[in-house]
Amino acid sequence: MTTPEAPAAAQTPVPAAAAAAPVTLVASDLDRTLVYSAAALRLTGPDAEAPRLLCVEVYDHKPLSYLTETAATLLAELARTTVFVPTTTRTREQYRRIRLPGPAPRFAICANGGHLLVDGESDAGWQRRVTRQIAEECAPLAEVRAHLLATADPAWLLKERVAEDLFAYLVVERSLLPGGWAEELGAWAGARGWTVSLQGRKIYAVPGPLTKSAAMEEVARRTGATLTLAAGDSLLDADLLLAADRAWRPAHGELADADWRAPHTEVTAAQGVAAGEEILRAFLRAAHEGRPS
Repeated sequence: MTTPEAPAAAQTPVPAAAAAAPVTLVASDLDRTLVYSAAALRLTGPDAEAPRLLCVEVYDHKPLSYLTETAATLLAELARTTVFVPTTTRTREQYRRIRLPGPAPRFAICANGGHLLVDGESDAGWQRRVTRQIAEECAPLAEVRAHLLATADPAWLLKERVAEDLFAYLVVERSLLPGGWAEELGAWAGARGWTVSLQGRKIYAVPGPLTKSAAMEEVARRTGATLTLAAGDSLLDADLLLAADRAWRPAHGELADADWRAPHTEVTAAQGVAAGEEILRAFLRAAHEGRPS
C-alpha cells in the first residue's frame, strides 16, 4: 500500500526589502545667512523688544557671531532630523571657531567647496579632485594674487589674504573703493577661469571650478539624499541655490543687491538676523513636507 505524501510545508513569504527612508540634505551658507555679526544684525524696534541672541563664535577673546535663541532651537531640531551641512567660504580654521547648536554635523563644506569635511577631517580624495580640476581649468593663484595687489590702492586696501592655498581675497575700506573697480577685476578674472565676489568689506577671487554646489552634490551622492535644500546670500552662493531642489535667500546681501532670482528660490520677508530665523523655519517646513505621510 502506498502511503500518501505529507502535504508540503507552507512557505513563509520573504518580505520585500524595505524602501530606504527618504533623506533630506540641507546645505546652508553661514555668514549673513544663518549667523550674523553685530554689524549685520539689522535689529529693528525698541531695544527692550529685541530678540534674545546666542553667541556662536568668539574671535580674539571677543564675541563675533550670533543667531537668535529661537533660531538656535530651530537649528538644533534641523540638525537632528536632516543631513545638515554647513556650507561656507570660510577656511577650515575659521569654520571651526563656530559652535552651532545641536548635534555636530557629520559633513561640512569649507573654502567654497575646496574642502569637504567628514567628521571634522578634510576628505583627501575630494581635495585631490578639486586641486586637479583647478590646475586644468584656471590661471595659477600666484598670477591672480599678483594682479590683485598690483591694482589695489593702499588708500583703501586694509588686508590681503590667501585662503587654504585655493583662493585670494582683499579686505577693503568699502566707502573708498572706486566705482567699477570690482567689475573690471571680474572681467579680467573671468577670462582666466576665476570668479570675483564683493561681500561686505571682502573682495574674493575664486577659481571657477571651486563651487559649493559640487561639494553639496557629492554629499548628496554619499548620503542618498532624496531632497536638497539650500540657502545663501552672496554671488558665491548662486550655484548652490540653483543646484538645490528648493532654496532661499535673505532679502539682504549681494544677491539681493543684484535682484538675483530663480524659479525655485524664495526670498525672505525679513532682513538681518530675523531672516536667518525665517530660513530655518522654511527648512524645517520643507523637510517635513518632503517626508511620506
